[in-house]
Amino acid sequence: MKTVIIVQARMTSTRLPGKVLKTVLDKPLLEYQIERLRRIKLADEIVIAITTNDTDQPIVDFCNRLDLPFFRGSEEDVLSRYYGAAVEHSADVVVRVTSDCPVIDPVLSDGVIDFFFKPQNDYDYLRLFQYPRGLDTEVFTFKALEESYFEAKKQPEREHVTPFLYRHPERYKVKYMTPLEDYSHHRWTVDTPEDFELIKRIIEELYPVKKMFDFVDIIKVIQRNPEWYYINDGVRQKEYGE
Repeated sequence: MKTVIIVQARMTSTRLPGKVLKTVLDKPLLEYQIERLRRIKLADEIVIAITTNDTDQPIVDFCNRLDLPFFRGSEEDVLSRYYGAAVEHSADVVVRVTSDCPVIDPVLSDGVIDFFFKPQNDYDYLRLFQYPRGLDTEVFTFKALEESYFEAKKQPEREHVTPFLYRHPERYKVKYMTPLEDYSHHRWTVDTPEDFELIKRIIEELYPVKKMFDFVDIIKVIQRNPEWYYINDGVRQKEYGE
């Protein structure tokens, strides 16, 4: 079974254009994320799913610099982009990650993949739930992805990739992994200038002393600097159907 991490990325974010290549400590945010994804032990390959827009050439150049495989597809039909990347790289299982999560926790993501593969589980779709936004990890079978690709018709299902799966629990075996404590009020993704400011402070504080810091380290640094939590507290995540 080949497990492929597919990271969707583009430069034309509406609220913070070029966010994935914005730099902290002279390094692009996407490079921090790739460093962390490469620590995931249970994945066989990382593929960056880029749009065909000319504006995304800087991401292509970034991939070439880091010797990263990439696939180019539709900007709006992200589901088709995922399907094309999965087919081209012979994925049996897909791990979906978005490029606006530079502090994703590789140990946590490994745990999701490991749980997905437990013989007694036999899930079609598994995701983290009630963890901080920005640690998002979804795992699903290629078969489920392929069925979504051919059958999903609604525009939000095409744009957000996985709603067809988790909105049909009667058809797919769906599981949400939740922590003992609800951390969902924390937002560590980058979609706005406020988000970037918080992530910048987190990286500048932690990366020089512990490159592979985990989500507990981030919680602790925010507890030491409680005002940081409010930097992006008012940012609302775009959800399914918007």
